[in-house]
Amino acid sequence: MGNDCYGLILAGGMGVRMGNAEKPKQYMELAGKPILLHTLEKMLVCPALDEVIVLCPRAWMKATEDLIRRALPSAGHVHVACGGDTRNETIMNGIAYVEEHFGLTEQTVVVTHDAVRPFVTHRILMENAALAREFGACDTVIPASDTIVESEDGNFISRIPDRRLMYQGQTPQSFRAALLRDEYGKLSEEEKGILTDACKILSMKGIPVRLVRGEVYNIKITFPSDLRMAEKLLGSEESGHAE
Repeated sequence: MGNDCYGLILAGGMGVRMGNAEKPKQYMELAGKPILLHTLEKMLVCPALDEVIVLCPRAWMKATEDLIRRALPSAGHVHVACGGDTRNETIMNGIAYVEEHFGLTEQTVVVTHDAVRPFVTHRILMENAALAREFGACDTVIPASDTIVESEDGNFISRIPDRRLMYQGQTPQSFRAALLRDEYGKLSEEEKGILTDACKILSMKGIPVRLVRGEVYNIKITFPSDLRMAEKLLGSEESGHAE
């Protein structure tokens, strides 16, 4: 340990698109256990991460603590904190938790990852930690496989960008924590409402964001069809076909 690098699992959403009003999607089961636990286990075995903080809805904090204690009783470097109303507020809460409990330096790195992307790989996590430390920020992406069409009014094509230059964003997104915190603090309330992607906050300020190569199977479980796909991917992963 001692790398001054922290994993932030973003589990603050309520998952309304999954169509399950009883529980957020990160607590729905994949192969017999909550999706959140699959993701957490991937981050716990990453040697680059000193501590892992799970940021969840306030109403689910006790249940999350109990879940982790039962499933991973020996995982001493997992913490549960309250998420925010937005993705970026959740990240800021995570950075504040790190600062309060462990201290923050200019080199402290946070690796922020969606709770519902359980197929993140060891390589992706390690590269995020290293490149965020080196460049200040990085974003996990895969090349766009389809042509991207832009429409300003939702009815007609405004522009068709060169697909060779297009990428699809995934997570982790990783940052020097103080850099992101300081730049976020400079935003107006209106900008905070518009800039929902943390990397965009930095890129709009002219701060370079390094790309990390993701994986096609590093999917985000958002809809019921994604859960069915995840079941198949998990079977493939356990058979040794996914890294």
